[in-house]
Amino acid sequence: MHTNASRIEPSGLHAGAPHSLIEDVSTVFDLVSDEMVLAERELHAQLQNTIPAVAEIASYLAAAGGKRFRPLLTVLGARAVNYEGSIGHLGAIGEMLHLGSLLHDDVVDDGQERRGQPAAQKAYGNPAVILTGDYCVARGLLMSSEHAGHEAVTRLAWTVTAMSEGEVTQLLNRGNLDLDVDRYMEIVYKKSATLIAWCAAAGAWGTNNAEAAEALYTYGLSVGTAFQITDDVLDYTGDKITTGKRRGRDLAERKMTLPLLIAMERIPGLRDRLRQGDPSPERIPALLQQVQDSGATDAALERARTLVDEGLAALETLPHSAYRDALEQLAHHLVDRIA
Repeated sequence: MHTNASRIEPSGLHAGAPHSLIEDVSTVFDLVSDEMVLAERELHAQLQNTIPAVAEIASYLAAAGGKRFRPLLTVLGARAVNYEGSIGHLGAIGEMLHLGSLLHDDVVDDGQERRGQPAAQKAYGNPAVILTGDYCVARGLLMSSEHAGHEAVTRLAWTVTAMSEGEVTQLLNRGNLDLDVDRYMEIVYKKSATLIAWCAAAGAWGTNNAEAAEALYTYGLSVGTAFQITDDVLDYTGDKITTGKRRGRDLAERKMTLPLLIAMERIPGLRDRLRQGDPSPERIPALLQQVQDSGATDAALERARTLVDEGLAALETLPHSAYRDALEQLAHHLVDRIA
């Protein structure tokens, strides 16, 4: 079950940021390296649509790499419950949905860059990119019906609905400096965590193991939310080498993430200052430091750690195995990578 990582094409698992999630948890990756190779190959195979433009646009984003966090969770969860179906197909489903959502996000946000290269709509235009994103989502749903069973595809359809609701809620609250923590958590839950939860539980649904599916889904929701919070914190504490994006970008756009929401509650006048418009580039370093000094980033991380603990508690109902251990290690890494 162990495959030399050098066999994996640069366009797949080891592309993207130099210190990717997978590289940082290499022992977890090594445990399911064969499965991850199969999932990566299947992902690219599914993108080879008979319409050349669709294949080119989807592959443009997939070839840029990424963390492949969702396939990793899928194969670990599936192996933890002895899933016997096509692990490559199963592992690719969540990433297909994720690629579709990224293509849509970059159009909605008018993104300039994604994974170190120009965002897809900058190269291909909005209409083609939106329709390619639709294809990725639809193809993922079809794969789920073919390889994960009725319950899984039903849950995935619900997940796509929740993701759409989360995207709309986020769009309607863009620039809303009165957004509260509860609404922020709702957006994260719908937009990000539900797909991660589906990935963790897909194999259990595929084996008709309802109890294990519930445990893995709870784990995925908790870990998925913690993952997003940690990414939000990294905008204030990380650097481009470790995150793949410019530090302070969220703050520069006044994006309402948990660290900033907490900081606005703690720093007198910060909310009013931000109401005046996006902070100038020269003000960003001082604002970043002010947010950190307020303890907002530490408080956000503490919330992420609490969520991880809740996710690990859910895993205790699963039989002990190397795969369950790997899921635990991966969850701890989500917050430990900030240290």
